Formats: sequence, C-alpha cells, structure tokens
Amino acid sequence: MSGGLVLYDVPGPRARRRQNILAVFAGIAALALVVLVLMRLNDQGQFAGKLWAPLVDPRNKDFAAVWGLIGKGFANTMKAAALAILFSLIVGTVIGVARLMLGKWTKIPIVGFIELFRGLPVVISIFFASRVLPDLGVNLSGWPGGEGLWFVVIGLTAYNSVILAEILRSGVNALPRGQREAAAAIGLSRLQTMMIILLPQAVRIMLPALISQLVVILKDTSLAAVLGVYPELLNSAKYIYLNLNNPIQALFVVGTIFVAINFALSKLAGWVEHRLSHSRRSPGEDTQDAAHYITDTAELAQ
Repeated sequence: MSGGLVLYDVPGPRARRRQNILAVFAGIAALALVVLVLMRLNDQGQFAGKLWAPLVDPRNKDFAAVWGLIGKGFANTMKAAALAILFSLIVGTVIGVARLMLGKWTKIPIVGFIELFRGLPVVISIFFASRVLPDLGVNLSGWPGGEGLWFVVIGLTAYNSVILAEILRSGVNALPRGQREAAAAIGLSRLQTMMIILLPQAVRIMLPALISQLVVILKDTSLAAVLGVYPELLNSAKYIYLNLNNPIQALFVVGTIFVAINFALSKLAGWVEHRLSHSRRSPGEDTQDAAHYITDTAELAQ
C-alpha cells in the first residue's frame, strides 16, 4: 500500500458505484436549486434590462458614472490592500523574528499580542482603529489618502501581521536544526543566522501560504463597507444600488471582480507551490547546498 493511502481503505466497486450515484444526485439537486433561484429572480423581474443596463450597456445614461464609481472603488480597494500587505509583511516579519529569538519570559508580550489579534474578528480591528484611535487623540486626517484609508490599513495590519508572523515561525521551525548549529560554528550571531540563513529559506518554504494570506487581506478590505469608513469597491456597489435600486446586479458585478482578482492570486499561489515542489531535490543534495549556502552567506556577512 502506498504512503498516500495509509489512512483509509481503497473503495471497492460497490463503494465507488455508490459514490458515483450520490455524486449524480448531488449534482442534480444543486442544478435544481440553481434553476429554482433563477426562476424566482425572473418572477421578481431581476433580469429586466433596466436593472442591468447601467452596468452592461454603454448607451445607458448612467453607464459612465456607474463604472467611474466602480473604477474609483477598485483603485481604493487595491490601494488599501497594497498598503495593508506591505505593512503586514513588515510588522509580521518583526513579530515572527522577535518571537523566535526572545527568551521564554521576554517574549510573553509578543505571544500575548499574537493571541489577542488572532482571536479577534478583522471587523473589530477595523472598528477599533476607526473609533478608539480618534478618542485617544490620534488624528489621521492629514495623512495621504485620508483617515478612512488608514483606519482600514491599521485594522488589517493588526490582524494579518500576526497571522503572517505565525506562518514565518512555522517555516523557520520546519528547517533542520543543524543549520543553526552550523551557522553558530562558523561564528554567525543568532540575528545573522536568522536574517541571512533561516528567514530566506522559511519564506521560500511558506510562500504559497503567504500568497494565500494576501488573498485574504484583499478580500477583507470589503469589511470597510460594513463600517462605512472608506469608499472601497463594495462601498461603491452599495452607493450604486441605493441610487439605482439594483442591489443584486451591482453586487453581482462587484462580486465577479473580486472573484477574478482572488482567482488570479490563488492560481499564482498554486503555480508557486508547483514550482517549489518540482525544484526540491534529494536530501543529500539539499544538505550539501545548505552547507555551501551557510558558508557563502557567512563570508558575505563578515
């Protein structure tokens, strides 16, 4: 029996036939549900041309204004996502390295910070930034992009930085312990070992997981619409359907845009994982490469 099948028995002919029958019935049920939903929407007039025209017909008088608003919301979403990704990577790296390098007692505040924001919903982090920071006298209105942008960025960074820190920590802990010992043997400090030996390898190992978390950051920008603090893409859709009374149509278009972006990032994560899995070689070759890598980076550090 191969290693991939040790946790369960290979289904026999009857079991496979049963699975196929269940799959067919599930498919039919799902198709029937979709048809039922479409019929109900049609009965309610949701496929009427006047509801879709502002979104799909360039001849419509509202088409330019609608897509101008969607374009502005898209730009704001990408701006917030880019800043949140940048700061989350920076802060997450600092937190992850600090947790790995500090002693048992000195890292307690770091661990407490990580556990706190890992347990909080992202929307609460954004709410905290938008309501509590002004009460504390923090004025972000003069910052580039306006205070709404920075409320979203701070909230997203607070949550996602600790997730990225844990991803990086897992990557470092997955590396052979002999690399730390070899680096210490040739005179590298703990910080040098972490920054030029361990961390680059951990990033390479955990890159697919990191990219997947970046997809989460992009999707979470839409939480700003719940609080109404920033005119991102979902908030633009809200403004459109409140004025044109077509919520299903506006949200469908905006949802399609989100799906397209996140699908592209997900495919990127899959492609990276595929490339990394095919670039791995035998343990002996990896050990030799690691030894040469440590020696070369030590010479550069000196």
